Amino acid sequence: MKKQLKYLIIFLIIPLIIFISYMLFRNKHYGLLSMIVAFMALIPFILSFENRKPKAEELVIIAVIISINVVSRIIFASVPHFKPVTAIIIIAALAFGKETGFMIGMLSAVLSNFYFGQGPWTPFQMFSWGMIGYIAGIFKDKQIIKNIAFILLLGILGAVIFTGVVEVWTVLQIDQGFNFAKYLTILLASTPILIVYILSNCIFIFLLAKPLLEIFNRAKNKYGIFLS
Repeated sequence: MKKQLKYLIIFLIIPLIIFISYMLFRNKHYGLLSMIVAFMALIPFILSFENRKPKAEELVIIAVIISINVVSRIIFASVPHFKPVTAIIIIAALAFGKETGFMIGMLSAVLSNFYFGQGPWTPFQMFSWGMIGYIAGIFKDKQIIKNIAFILLLGILGAVIFTGVVEVWTVLQIDQGFNFAKYLTILLASTPILIVYILSNCIFIFLLAKPLLEIFNRAKNKYGIFLS
């Protein structure tokens, strides 16, 4: 039952809340919507603990990773679309699992936007980074993550997901409704930005994947962390 509830929240309830709220309120109440979506992101993470309580070390590591994402996004603020955030989300999810990756992605977006600016785009950024973390987390503890080429493929996929989800907001903003033909046109027009995203993700994954995975795995072994 808990497993089905986690799937419902991630794949149905959260996207429905984002889409319906936007259609009802347009650009209003986006702050409240972001907080609701952030709260919903915590539920699958909490359910993943089953019958045990989370260790303090687990929560500290998650907080540190989110903080690193926020700070790194700010550090690279002057370089448009070139950030290490997606790479770090992917690497953390590979180490700690899909529910943790989903929550790290969601909270990294909403918290870093206190610097970059909250807006009706925030829930879409939250969901895109959350889904990137969830998909990467599926491969936790799999042998394939030792292959850097596979992690680079996740980085490319992450760029495509982020662009695809955020451009949904762009279409809604322009048309006050979803127009698939215009969505495809906007995706085509955003190809240069997508290429920068892909290069950014691949560069940071190439630089950070091995050292961060070693650090995360040492922490898991030292503190007996069983995040998922």
